[in-house]
Amino acid sequence: MSAVPLLDEPYPLTEAQIEQFRQEGFLHLKDVFNAATISHYREHIARVTYDNNPLVGKDREELGTYEKAFIQVTNLWTKDDVVKEFACNKRLAKIAADLLGTTGIRMWHDQGLFKEPSGGFTPWHVDQQYWPMATGLSVTAWIPLQAVPIEMGPLCFGRGSHEKKIARDMEISDDSERYIQDQVKKQNIDEIQEPYDLGDVSFHYGWTLHRAGPNKTESPREVFTVIYMDAEMTLMEPKNSYHQADWEAFTPGTKIGEVMNDRLNPILWP
Repeated sequence: MSAVPLLDEPYPLTEAQIEQFRQEGFLHLKDVFNAATISHYREHIARVTYDNNPLVGKDREELGTYEKAFIQVTNLWTKDDVVKEFACNKRLAKIAADLLGTTGIRMWHDQGLFKEPSGGFTPWHVDQQYWPMATGLSVTAWIPLQAVPIEMGPLCFGRGSHEKKIARDMEISDDSERYIQDQVKKQNIDEIQEPYDLGDVSFHYGWTLHRAGPNKTESPREVFTVIYMDAEMTLMEPKNSYHQADWEAFTPGTKIGEVMNDRLNPILWP
C-alpha cells in the first residue's frame, strides 16, 4: 500500500473506543499508519522543523524548562506542500470527528515537537488554556515519526483529568509540574504512560492533563501533532496574553464570537 492513498482511507473506531476516549480523556491507537507512510512524510516534516528551529543560536543554559524540552515549530503545513498533504489528511480528521462527536472538523494548527537527546522533561499541563476556544471540543493527534520507548519520553496522561478542571490557568512550567503532580496524587488520578510502536497515534482532549519524560536515548524523539476543533468552534474573547497571541497566530481573520473560518482553519472533515 502506498503512502498517499492511505491518508484518505477511514480508520474504523469501535463504540467502546469512543466511549473510552470520552471517559478517560485520551486514546492510544495502534497501526494508524504503516511504515511507508511515516517514512515518506517524516523526511519533509523533519526538514521543515529543523529549518525553522527557533532555538538556533540560543544559549541552552538560559532556556526555561519548557524550551529545554523540545524544538517546537507550528503551522508546518503552511510551509511545505507535502507536509500539508499529511497534516490535512482525512484519516486523522475523521477519527477526531468520531471522538468528539462533531459533524465537522477544522484545523487549529499543527506542530513539530522534536525532543533531542538532551531534551528535558515536559512539565504537566493542559493545552487548551492557551487557546481562545468557546467550547472544549478540541483534540490533539500525537504522531511519533519513529517508535517511542519509555526512555525516549512518550506522553503520560492523567486518566479522566479532562473533567477535573485542574491548573487551567497555569502556564506550563516547573510550577505547573509541581502543582499538578501534587493534585494528581491527592485526587488519585491514574498516570498512564505507554511506549509507542511505529504507526501508533494517540488523541487527547485539549483539557486532558499530560506530561512527558526526558529523552534519555541517543536519538531525537521526533513527533508531529495536529490539533483539531469542532467545525463550528467560535472565538471567545481572550482572557490572557496567550489567547491573544494564538488568536493572532492561528485564526487572525476571525472576530470575537465568530466561527473560526479563517484561511488557517480549513475544514478537514467531511
